[in-house]
Amino acid sequence: MAEQKKVLGEERRALILQQLKDSSEPLTGSELAAKTNVSRQVIVGDITLLKAKNEPIIATSQGYIYLKTNSGTVVFERTIACKHSPEDTEKELNILVDHGVLVKDVRIEHTVYGDLTASVMVSNRQEVKQFIENMQTTKASLLSELTGGIHLHTITGSSNQILDQAENALRKEGFLIE
Repeated sequence: MAEQKKVLGEERRALILQQLKDSSEPLTGSELAAKTNVSRQVIVGDITLLKAKNEPIIATSQGYIYLKTNSGTVVFERTIACKHSPEDTEKELNILVDHGVLVKDVRIEHTVYGDLTASVMVSNRQEVKQFIENMQTTKASLLSELTGGIHLHTITGSSNQILDQAENALRKEGFLIE
């Protein structure tokens, strides 16, 4: 059996871009590395170069996603302010996704660094579970732990009514800052 040949430079980045565009699921760096016969670290560099060329690629806890624009589909988006303990993170995210909302990111205002934003990209309970498990496995801190639980989320949904219902559910739990 012959050794698989490495895919080089621009050809590899074009292949990565196509894989991401064609995938309906996030792709991990390891999966992309295996498809191109390079290291995961090479993929991280390639993703950085693609982002520098304004390709809408985001890194999530599940892998890389190419943000597709659905022509003709209107997506409603807003930013909400929340506060809760780290233990309530899973509950907060589940409330949002149970209302048909995509939680795009989390953002805090850090006293030294200013605005810090991290991609979340969860839209169902399985993705929330995976996000929480990744946080626990890696022993990573939530950004909100740096600000006493105060944080912002960018959320999207198919209507303002869906976003309103999600906000009302967070309000009932006492998670929404107004």
